[in-house]
Amino acid sequence: MGSNSSRISDLPKNEYLKKLSGTESVSENDPFWNQLLSFSFPAPTSSSELKLLEEATISVCKALVENNPRTGNLGALIKVFLSRTKELKLSAECQNHIFIWQTHNALFIICCLLKVFICEMSDEELQLQFTYEEKSPGSFGSDSEDLLEELLCCLMQLITDIPLLDITYEISVEAISTMVVFLSCQLFHKEILRQSISHKYLMQGPCLPYTSKLVKTLLYNFIRQEKPPPPGAHIYPQQSDGGGLLYGLASGVATGLWTVFTLGGVGSKAAASPELSSPLANQSLLLLLVLANLTDAPDAPNPYRQAIMSFKNTQDSSPFPSSIPHAFQINFNSLYTALCEQQTSDQATLLLYTLLHQNSNVRTYMLARTDMENLVLPILEILYHVEERNSHHVYMALIILLILTEDDGFNRSIHEVILKNITWYSERVLTEISLGSLLILVVIRTIQYNMTRTRDKYLHTNCLAALANMSAQFRSLHQYAAQRIISLFSLLSKKHNKVLEQATQSLRGSLSSDDVPLPDYLSIFMCAEDRTQDLACARQALNR
Repeated sequence: MGSNSSRISDLPKNEYLKKLSGTESVSENDPFWNQLLSFSFPAPTSSSELKLLEEATISVCKALVENNPRTGNLGALIKVFLSRTKELKLSAECQNHIFIWQTHNALFIICCLLKVFICEMSDEELQLQFTYEEKSPGSFGSDSEDLLEELLCCLMQLITDIPLLDITYEISVEAISTMVVFLSCQLFHKEILRQSISHKYLMQGPCLPYTSKLVKTLLYNFIRQEKPPPPGAHIYPQQSDGGGLLYGLASGVATGLWTVFTLGGVGSKAAASPELSSPLANQSLLLLLVLANLTDAPDAPNPYRQAIMSFKNTQDSSPFPSSIPHAFQINFNSLYTALCEQQTSDQATLLLYTLLHQNSNVRTYMLARTDMENLVLPILEILYHVEERNSHHVYMALIILLILTEDDGFNRSIHEVILKNITWYSERVLTEISLGSLLILVVIRTIQYNMTRTRDKYLHTNCLAALANMSAQFRSLHQYAAQRIISLFSLLSKKHNKVLEQATQSLRGSLSSDDVPLPDYLSIFMCAEDRTQDLACARQALNR
């Protein structure tokens, strides 16, 4: 690294990186930092290239881990970054490209080092790397700076206060990515963290006042879906349309966090990585979800979850109760539109579930919409292509339907919405069908797919629960939907009778032989009872 372009293969012998990780302390005022930060770096475009980057820098990172507690060079780098961010807003207004480029590069290096440190160290060891006290001979002072806390506060300020321009787009993405990497501590612990370094800094102290502003900014980043600037908008080389190297690093970290937070890492299929039109919107959404799913601290609830649970529509003029902290307002119409358009990604589906489940203001607004088909159709398409989706995406889509079908008004209105030419439904040409009938068809198809393929008990139960919720409001069903209900009734009847027959035969066999241990009748008859409930749902639907 330095004033020339850098290649991954050159990193282990790079003189600037060697000096950064060496045994000599470098003052934050040293001209060395301008030389170190004047680099351009070709962004890796695949996981294999990212792995090559980590392997190429492992010697530098090991040397820095060993020497930094004595040299404080990481702290000096962070101080350089912190001092530059104080002038970042003015630099953006003055179009000072070089200053912003070097500040971006400083954050780039910090984030790469932070990722390695979090992977390899405990919280105490990590904090030691960010705490350095320069003592003169004969001094005995014990005051040391907590640079990690300062860094996080600075990142929050950068995300919320720096105007989003072409020259600030990349550094905004990197700031969000750095926070995602910082929150990745949970990935390296089997137990649920409740007193981690994340809780220490983000749920109390100087960072806490930024809670509502940060959540609001991240939501608006998701809503606006700002695309990266075109090539030539920067004086420094473009990383890639995907948002740069750190975007790739942090996106991988966030994907792991997303899996842990939803289903504990269980998935039938790896999530596809669609081409992203807005790295800023995607990273903002990932950070928002990670913050919302942090566990409560022992002495305080998660303030970011509180903010997500309580925000209101900008058109709602009623005052916030004094008991609700971190409250703010946002445009619900824009949020609804963005959620409808982005359901192809599983993280957007998780955000929709989170808002429907936890924010009563959002749920009431969405159920009152007269264009619910814009939201329901993408969810149905996820379920229809169940074999192509990972399991947590399917679960979230189904639970969203379950929440919606708990409302009688929704169950009535979906039969009044007429759709034409549903092209993605391939079993039969549907030239005209109500949204309610289409919902029935997709849920029944999911049930039958589950019975023949995955045999997931919870998926089966939730599908039948959604049908049961809707059944009281079935009206003017499409002929094909009625046929599928009858087919489901027939299939469940056969399975119900088969289970009862097996239970009866087992009972007779046990009575004829005293030496044969009795079968587990409780499990058998519970299974039969489940089938009975399935039949009841089908009969209720059929009678409408």
